[in-house]
Amino acid sequence: MTDFLHLLRALVREPSVVGMEDAFFRVLRRELEEFPVRVTRYHGLLVAQGSEPESMYLSAHVDRHGLMCTGPNEFQYAAFIAGNRGELNGDSISEQFMETIAGRFHGQRVQAHTPYAGSYLGQGKIIQSYICPRRKNLIFELDGLDFLQPGTPVAFLDRLKEADGYISAQLDNVVSVAIMIELIRLGFQGTALFTAGEEAGRSWRFAAEWFQRHNVKTDRLIVLDTSPFPTLDDLDAQDVVLRHRDSNGEFDAKLTDELQQKCEQLGVTYRYKDVYIEQLNRTREKPMSLGRTELGRLIQASAGEIGGTTLQLPTSSYHTQLETGKLSSVHAMIGLLSSLSKPKTA
Repeated sequence: MTDFLHLLRALVREPSVVGMEDAFFRVLRRELEEFPVRVTRYHGLLVAQGSEPESMYLSAHVDRHGLMCTGPNEFQYAAFIAGNRGELNGDSISEQFMETIAGRFHGQRVQAHTPYAGSYLGQGKIIQSYICPRRKNLIFELDGLDFLQPGTPVAFLDRLKEADGYISAQLDNVVSVAIMIELIRLGFQGTALFTAGEEAGRSWRFAAEWFQRHNVKTDRLIVLDTSPFPTLDDLDAQDVVLRHRDSNGEFDAKLTDELQQKCEQLGVTYRYKDVYIEQLNRTREKPMSLGRTELGRLIQASAGEIGGTTLQLPTSSYHTQLETGKLSSVHAMIGLLSSLSKPKTA
């Protein structure tokens, strides 16, 4: 895992605030061009294709949570500013977590950068954060960045921490990006899609447009993500998280079964998140959402012409700089995907 951790450590340091991912896309492109794959940039999307592009499709999101300057010394949670809320209806996990995470940011360091070039502009500190009931968004008060102009992204100052078999940082979504790059390094010859705007509910549009542009229909798309659990102890219950469905509908049963069988063949423990949530909801007064994934929206929007399943890394302390996962789970995901996507010529 040495090469993977070196890559992840570098990627975590690069800002990629949702809605303003251009600078990160350039970093990502430089990484991918080290390998024998064809790299193409589209609006909201970077695509890397190997020698067997139709053999399998993988997707990961490049954006992370952060802030945007929206007025004089005024900062809002970037995913939920008015310009992004059109894609959100209250059913996403991110929105349901808003009240939970509202008070977690006190004292955290942040850094501002130019929207396109990614040039460093300065650092500050979060004094407090709270939910504005009128704007229905998290509002932040910062010390040290009062000179910023509206539209400037502000990322959480983040560094990867490694200890006792765990890694922690703002892992969602950068760990999925690192896993996909590692798979390409190991010889993945299919198609890898890196999408923007997932935290604002937009990534599925960029992916859908790519499939439509190239008249591609497939049932072999695997979307990588993290999956939140309440405590570190919950991470020990499984290596990876699978899903039969999300709030938008059913995933491809054949590919989901294939992934489960591969888990059993390789000795990888798994849990189905939709089953876990349904069991929890039997004991809850207010039911949890199954969540709306990029894949579910793609299936729905394409009337089933694009299908597949998800593979998720179990984590705790979701959507914070202390989001934590197990290295053994990362290793299991890489092993599963490597085994599942071996070239036909291998």
